[in-house]
Amino acid sequence: MAETAGNGGPPTAAPQGSAAPQFTVRGIAQYIKDLSFENPNVHKLLENPGDQPNLRLEVNVGASRLGANTFESVINFKAEATNKLGTVYDMELAYGGTFQIDNLPDQQLEPFLLIHCPGLLFPFARRLIADLTREGGFPPLLLDPIDFGALFVKRQQDKAEAQTKPVN
Repeated sequence: MAETAGNGGPPTAAPQGSAAPQFTVRGIAQYIKDLSFENPNVHKLLENPGDQPNLRLEVNVGASRLGANTFESVINFKAEATNKLGTVYDMELAYGGTFQIDNLPDQQLEPFLLIHCPGLLFPFARRLIADLTREGGFPPLLLDPIDFGALFVKRQQDKAEAQTKPVN
């Protein structure tokens, strides 16, 4: 996976007097970092599938620096389907990517790693989740697109609220 970012084309020198950052992104790797799929009540479900399952889905994004210009971005998914018989399935996936990012201003790095990089990884993780649930004996879980920008804003708001709360 390779991508050039910034102005949408290949990296070029910024025109004199231009404040627009010029940067490059090179995807080094993408991978399953952690994976778990549990089907604890398969025998009960084969005898009596029960009612439609309720699905609870959690999505979290994290990033870390691996080297001077090398970063890891990880999307963590947790999906739990339950019905009156109990847990239908429990799936956890941490899907990551390693990126080399050059010439990006420090103040833009965190949002880039938590919005843009997960956006690049998401289609591959989405397909993997659909395949896992299907191979687990269930209809494929087809995730809707995720607005990683909104997740980032919520994360920033939660951080700000935590900092303004008085300590008892």
